[in-house]
Amino acid sequence: MTPTPGILNPRITNLLNGLNENVYLSAIRTGMVSVVPLTIIGGLFMILSFLPISGWEERVAPYLQLLQIPVTATFGLLSVFVCFAIGYDLGKRFKQEALISASISTLIFLMVSLDLKESTLSMDSLGSKGLFTAILIAIVSVSVQKFFNDAQWVIKLPDSVPSVVYESFLSLAPMCFLVIGFWIIRFVFGVDINALMQTAFKPLVFALNTLPGILVYAFLVTLLWSIGINGDNAMDAIVAPIFLQFLADNVTAITQGQPLPYVTANGFFTTFVNVGGTGATLALALILINSKEPGFRKISRVSLPTQIFQINEPIFFGIPIVLNPILMIPFILNALILTACSYLLIDWNLIHKPFVNIPWTTPPIIGHYLVTGGDWRAAVWGALSIVIAMLVYYPFAKVAQRQRLSQGPPTHTVPLA
Repeated sequence: MTPTPGILNPRITNLLNGLNENVYLSAIRTGMVSVVPLTIIGGLFMILSFLPISGWEERVAPYLQLLQIPVTATFGLLSVFVCFAIGYDLGKRFKQEALISASISTLIFLMVSLDLKESTLSMDSLGSKGLFTAILIAIVSVSVQKFFNDAQWVIKLPDSVPSVVYESFLSLAPMCFLVIGFWIIRFVFGVDINALMQTAFKPLVFALNTLPGILVYAFLVTLLWSIGINGDNAMDAIVAPIFLQFLADNVTAITQGQPLPYVTANGFFTTFVNVGGTGATLALALILINSKEPGFRKISRVSLPTQIFQINEPIFFGIPIVLNPILMIPFILNALILTACSYLLIDWNLIHKPFVNIPWTTPPIIGHYLVTGGDWRAAVWGALSIVIAMLVYYPFAKVAQRQRLSQGPPTHTVPLA
């Protein structure tokens, strides 16, 4: 099957590729990914605290406060870790001393998070509500550090001085500049940077927890994948802080016995929509596993083990789905159907809202069960999602198979690891 080029204007494709490889967006993505293990650890203690077992609540009540300590240490300090991680990664990309970059970023973030009246750190700012501020400060801090070093506005010691001491003095001038600058903005002029960032991103935060908003996101992700651009990576720098904030707010709500506010918290899209990979391609592999077309059959069987763990590149590029008009349609359609159905089921309280962070490689059904804190109805929906995706793919897969068979034996084979 011959891919169809020109689906998007080359200029648009180049722009999207440029955004995908942008140094700032790449650092944000890396920073967000680096804190995933922390949220998983916090999630494990959340599961232990709120197991869906009759009588568990009474049994665990005397120990609940102790069990919440790791949750507070992870979700409660999320923005601090994100700021440090982004600062570190961006420093490496700019060829600065990465540890110094991370330290400066974290220092400035903690300073602007101080409550002047109480002379203490604002815990709200250190948690999910400070994510946008953490990202901004990390980018600004490392950029200023690079500017000072490039312009040679730094204190240089003799080469005989140990490298650790040498690098620390190099950072002194940009650090002073940043501390004084943010001190004036935050405390002299009284600008609440965190509130400002929350206000700036409020429309996007609101939109991504609505059905139309998450459908637009699902469409963009799968459309980008369809033309060969990693849609999840391209969008992650923008949406990951928001979905992570949703998750942290859901965690806070459940610990306080309040209704969970967000449907599309982190884990919604990777679990309920990307069933066996983006576009629910596990379903396509199941359909083609006994295909009459030898290439389809081989690729499906080889890719099936990886798709159980949500990795679908072998089938995506092997069939291929990329730039293939016949299979692009169900690929995008499945994402939209599963997004809409999952959103409505959760919004109608037929399935629990996500509040546990799990690895994105967690197999479907198991992932559905875990991300909702042990809701068996979510696991049932996970199984039904695969069936629905198979029904959507089936007619298109048959058309693709007939077209491939009519072309005769392939002139080349797709290399598979």
